[in-house]
Amino acid sequence: MTATLLAPESLGPTVTVGEILVEVMASEPGDGFLEPITLVGPYPSGAPAIFIDQVAKAGASAGIVAAVGDDDFGRLNVRRLAADGVDVSAIAVSPDRPTGSAFVRYRPDGGRDFVFNIAHSAAGEIARTAAVDALIARAGHVHVMGSALSMATAWPVLEAALDTVRRRGGTVSFDPNLRKELLRGGEILERFRKVLAVTDLFLPSAEEIFLAAPGAATEADAVAELLGRGIREVVVKHGAAGASRHGADGGVHRQAAFPVVEVDPTGAGDCFAGAYVAALRLGRAPAEALRLAAAAGARNVTRRGPMEGTSTMAELEAFAAASGA
Repeated sequence: MTATLLAPESLGPTVTVGEILVEVMASEPGDGFLEPITLVGPYPSGAPAIFIDQVAKAGASAGIVAAVGDDDFGRLNVRRLAADGVDVSAIAVSPDRPTGSAFVRYRPDGGRDFVFNIAHSAAGEIARTAAVDALIARAGHVHVMGSALSMATAWPVLEAALDTVRRRGGTVSFDPNLRKELLRGGEILERFRKVLAVTDLFLPSAEEIFLAAPGAATEADAVAELLGRGIREVVVKHGAAGASRHGADGGVHRQAAFPVVEVDPTGAGDCFAGAYVAALRLGRAPAEALRLAAAAGARNVTRRGPMEGTSTMAELEAFAAASGA
């Protein structure tokens, strides 16, 4: 059996840093928001929030550093996270800015149109506080979302978390989730490189892996390069084609996707990562963790709302057993 190299659950919670927002979506497909249409929501959302909710739902300890507005959208998110077991003590409440929001419409071809309010929302007011430092001080694992690299206020908190947790013997996972245009130089590229240099578990999509290994000719070459740099595990997400896990010890596991009818794809990758990290830290073997992660991604897309399909470990096991992939 190939052992995982993530810090055990006993060291402390998995912690992430980044945006919390609500999502409101059109109830029918179309092109943009240029006319009155029927909308549904608000739903709790934000990639870091979806990820950490899945970690907690799976039975692992979890906490998030974030900021919301003093409004119903903020209260909706905080209550949901707390109800699912997330430590919300480090979520600040801004008296001046609203909770972030995203309005989403699906085009007939499957693409999406967004109207965001994140940069000028409370999400931009993440800062180190006594509550933030207290959560970081007892964390055993940090999960970095690529979106946090573009948030000027989040980066100093993330740097502190990486330093503190690594000094405690903890580990780091990294889901890049960034457009390649943001990595053409400057601060975001430098932050990307700094995180990658301390990453134990890298979770890119099949396209994103080349952001980390831009000179690689093939996915296999990219994986080999990243493992050669000291990353302990690379898990490549292939969407409907499944996922593959590659260990520094040479271990390889492949997992087919579970066939489902897709209702809402938002959050599938975040749920995949959350279930994988939680399963590994709870002591599951890599192949089993990968199967549960694939189940989490598949199960999430069958629900409308990015966080509505987060799953308990029992739900994931039952779903995987019934699907048989």
